[in-house]
Amino acid sequence: MVKCLSFTATRDSCFRYSFSNAGLRSSTTDLGDGTVMHVWVPKSHSQSKPTLVLIHGFGANAMWQWNDFVSPLISRFNVYVPDLLFFDDSYTTRPERSYQFQARFVIRVMEAIGVVIAMNVVGISMEDKDMEEGMFKVKNVDEAVDILLPRKPDKLRELMKISFYKPTRRLPSCFLKDFIHVMCREYYEERKELIIALHKDRKFSDLPNISQPTHLGDNAELVIIKNAGHAINVEKPKELYKHLKSALVDPISPAKPGDYSNGRKTD
Repeated sequence: MVKCLSFTATRDSCFRYSFSNAGLRSSTTDLGDGTVMHVWVPKSHSQSKPTLVLIHGFGANAMWQWNDFVSPLISRFNVYVPDLLFFDDSYTTRPERSYQFQARFVIRVMEAIGVVIAMNVVGISMEDKDMEEGMFKVKNVDEAVDILLPRKPDKLRELMKISFYKPTRRLPSCFLKDFIHVMCREYYEERKELIIALHKDRKFSDLPNISQPTHLGDNAELVIIKNAGHAINVEKPKELYKHLKSALVDPISPAKPGDYSNGRKTD
């Protein structure tokens, strides 16, 4: 029986080529204790450039989330892109599932591959939210799991509606099923445990509700991008890159009291 072409697998291969063509190579490091971390590392680390680590969020692997950013950033930084545990080729046999555990192994793998100097870190959120009042409106963890780890096309459509300001409409179910088959089946139970551990022993109504304005410090900047959803890195990569470049490369002028946009229109 002839196997049908997988759009998702083909897209994944294109991302791998894109990362490699940009100057990165795939690296797998055994950290012991049953833990292996996969990281995209520079083919050649330049001592004259600062180091930048790109951390992906909950969803597809790191390539799908950072593909639009690697090429423009690699000319200015030694770019490292790790896959968190239970994404792509990163995994562990240890039982811990907290985000602190994830962070600890990102640090360990960076040390293991020889990056022990100061580094810049950019991340896409994988944090606590008030699910009843916030953007991600679900009643409990089980409902969150059904959406964040979709096993049916209708749940993937629901996830897209939550993640994107303008989700793609009328996407054929065959494409959605293919994405679920390729991207959502591996490490399903472990990823489910990650979601559950994130909210273990916490009431959703007790999670902090941070309102604006918030003091960020004299050298920080709050930027609000209009008409963008949670997957802003996919939906508006050019605009996000502009702000990343401003924060990481261009000098940031000191914020004035009461001015949280640094002189730029951000609403």
